[in-house]
Amino acid sequence: MVSAAARVTTSVAMSGSQKILGRSAAPRRLHTMQAMRPGASFRGNLLAFGSRPSGARVRLSLQTMQTRAESSSSSGGGGADTAEKEFDFDLFTLGAGSGGTRASRMSAANHGAKVAVCELPFGFVSSDAIGGAGGTCVLRGCVPKKLMVYAAAFPKEFRESRGFGWDTPEEAHIDWPKFMTKKKDELRRLNGVYNRMLNNAGVTYIEGRGKLIDEHTVDVDGKQYTAKNILIAVGGRAVKPPIEGAEHAMTSDEILEIEEVPKKLIVVGAGYIALEFACIFNNLGSQVDVFIRGDGVLRGFDKEICAFVAEEYQRNGLRIHYGTSPTKIEKTDAGVRVTADRKTEGGGKAPFSQEADHILLATGRKPNTKNLGLESIGVDMDDKGAIKVDEFSRTNVPSIYAVGDVTDRINLTPVALMEGMMFARNVFGDQADAKPAYDNVASAVFTSPQIASCGLTEEEAVQQCGDLKIFTSTYRGMRATISGDEGKGFIKLIVAKDTDKLVGAHLVGPEVGEIMQGISVAMKMGVTKKQLDSTVGIHPSSAEEIVTMRDTTREVSAVEWHKEHGQKTTEDNARKM
Repeated sequence: MVSAAARVTTSVAMSGSQKILGRSAAPRRLHTMQAMRPGASFRGNLLAFGSRPSGARVRLSLQTMQTRAESSSSSGGGGADTAEKEFDFDLFTLGAGSGGTRASRMSAANHGAKVAVCELPFGFVSSDAIGGAGGTCVLRGCVPKKLMVYAAAFPKEFRESRGFGWDTPEEAHIDWPKFMTKKKDELRRLNGVYNRMLNNAGVTYIEGRGKLIDEHTVDVDGKQYTAKNILIAVGGRAVKPPIEGAEHAMTSDEILEIEEVPKKLIVVGAGYIALEFACIFNNLGSQVDVFIRGDGVLRGFDKEICAFVAEEYQRNGLRIHYGTSPTKIEKTDAGVRVTADRKTEGGGKAPFSQEADHILLATGRKPNTKNLGLESIGVDMDDKGAIKVDEFSRTNVPSIYAVGDVTDRINLTPVALMEGMMFARNVFGDQADAKPAYDNVASAVFTSPQIASCGLTEEEAVQQCGDLKIFTSTYRGMRATISGDEGKGFIKLIVAKDTDKLVGAHLVGPEVGEIMQGISVAMKMGVTKKQLDSTVGIHPSSAEEIVTMRDTTREVSAVEWHKEHGQKTTEDNARKM
């Protein structure tokens, strides 16, 4: 903690065109930061991509500078050569999504840093000029998608209700414009929530596009701001593959704003984004064709889970075309025509075409690092444009950090939140060893049926943990016995044989994301199979299956697995969990 005499003081000069956010429609809007309270602590200057009011400066007393110089050596914030320099902000964050907002709020409110954030103006479909506080997850990702998942679940609920005696109509129709209006209202509300959270934490919010000028300077639409440290949290963006006519296709951004439920939809991609939208519109009654280049769904997930859920998708009506790669998209009077190459049984290719109202290209996302000025100041990036960082989210430039999808580590909102929190604690708090932990990060895929996973796949576990015990269970929920639903659930537990630790858990079925959150806590604490077996289940529930799976389905020998896959078993790939 520093004394009141040592705290940062600010003087803010506002140009005539700059007004407080909410009172002006000028291109750049600004939230002024609350005065730093007496006794607040800080450990360095950090600049988050954004802007500050024209003329705002930070004036540091000698005692403050000494405090910062000492803390800088332990936290690494800003580099040793910045201790005697004057900066506008301690932190300037580029991007007000999940990671950027968390890092900025915690740095300011919990650790007394002077923080600014810059973010593009709010909008529903992202572009070089459109963004908004809340970022991808809140505005064009997790939240609007989950609202669509809820909307699309009702036809199945109506059908199953008849099995329980409800006299529901055979045909029920959704008022799509009404739903979309309510969805947009909710996103506007959440955008406002994020703005208020930043303002209440004392963070200066600057609307505009930020670009790095040097390692301590950010330009926002012609105005420059300095900071001891800069945090890049600009996320990622959906990209289209290089297909002729790709301009006629939608990305995940556009399909979230679709004006009506299509009668026919083509989805290209095998990842969770592609399959979530495929299931949403299939449940809403669209004919959905899924084009997949390879021979399976959900690369990176446990293969046994993928095979099981692919059958469930098809049982529910998805038309999956494996070995199919689009080569051309044409606009027609009715919608689009897609030409593709399809693999034949002999290993060759045969032409294939399909018409639909719309086509969704959901084949990938990339870090949103274009035109940020990173190359000019020497920030290292990989071939995808992702910013390279160390275990503390530091780049190779000492004053510049990065969190979230822009680093392409684990691209999940809760992970970005964790990275932002650890950043604030490490740079501005008293935890020089604070860093993100990526073990046992749970995730869910909101398809029909849902998937939830935590820990290692079987393929990963045998390489990292050695011999395994595998426990599986296929079940049909109690509700389905009366509703008539033919769908099934699946549970897979992966246990390291020599330690008895649960190293992987994978579930398929209704609401398994809710179940997995509790399992992930247990796995984080090192739960063993013996401890699961000693746990009393909740009856009747699907979750009780997890603590009643007593019999081993099969054992996996690491030696035999490596022989089969042409790999050598070594100490390095037999890490014990």
